[in-house]
Amino acid sequence: MLVQTVSNSSYDSIVHRLNRASVQKHADAYIDVPWEDPDYQIDPEAPCWELDALDPLGATGWYRDRAPAVRARMGLDTAAARMKFGIDFENILSRGLLEFAQTRENGSLDFRYAYHEVIEEGQHSLMFQEFVNRSGAAASGVTGWRKHFTRNIPRLGRTFPELFFAYVLAGEVPIDQVQRRDLRNPGRHPLLRRITQIHVTEEARHVCFAENYLALHVPQLPRLRLAQLRVMAPFVTAETAKLMLHTPEWLRRRYAIPAAVMADAKYATPARAFIADSVKPLVEKFLELGLITRLTLPLWHALGLTASVPALSSGERPLLSR
Repeated sequence: MLVQTVSNSSYDSIVHRLNRASVQKHADAYIDVPWEDPDYQIDPEAPCWELDALDPLGATGWYRDRAPAVRARMGLDTAAARMKFGIDFENILSRGLLEFAQTRENGSLDFRYAYHEVIEEGQHSLMFQEFVNRSGAAASGVTGWRKHFTRNIPRLGRTFPELFFAYVLAGEVPIDQVQRRDLRNPGRHPLLRRITQIHVTEEARHVCFAENYLALHVPQLPRLRLAQLRVMAPFVTAETAKLMLHTPEWLRRRYAIPAAVMADAKYATPARAFIADSVKPLVEKFLELGLITRLTLPLWHALGLTASVPALSSGERPLLSR
């Protein structure tokens, strides 16, 4: 198969364009979101917060049997939970970008881009935390052993930037898919819609940079490093996407969600389809980058990441064998 690559000149042109866009079109969390507008106030029992049938928890009969006010409150808490996880992810991402920037030489376009992205991620985190505060949700982000593990990710920005930017895409692309779907729903709350619009617009730049960085540098990796990246990619994708999109433990406790319902929200057909659809663009991008091969494809299948990619599911598309 043909692996996606970019030339040095094309890469520089793209990063220059991204830098210019960050200057010309950026948002401030407390200027560009009208927090005090009466239409933007949060009523936790408003029907617009209810989860739809595409959401893994929203697809369960248990959720649909709750009273409308409870369904709305659970939907609001789910939105707050995803934003709280987003804050933790963007904290990790920002620290990794600062590590990455320290490796860049004077005059590097990458250095400037990394700082633009750190600034934008800071504004996103301010938006997310303000939403969490106003929602009244007791949302918690990454906890337990995962919190300890994630402390090691930022250093990859310095020691293994290709793996770091694979983590970046694994965190950004699935939630971007969910948010773009939300924007197509005209019934969403205007506050959530405005935050989502800002986030999707600026995250498109972040995804573009990560994809092009990988397209330039993955073909240059030594064989051992390339093999490490190919083996790690499916696990990074599965763990990060599920962390961002699964119903968190604090929500289970707050609403006494039965264990069987939680299992359905993680492993039933609608839940598997939700995850697979959310990671589909990422899987396709990793395929283009040559990070999925005949040797690693079984890992992607086993982790439930290829169900919505027909060419991979059916084995029709040729894969790299090396």
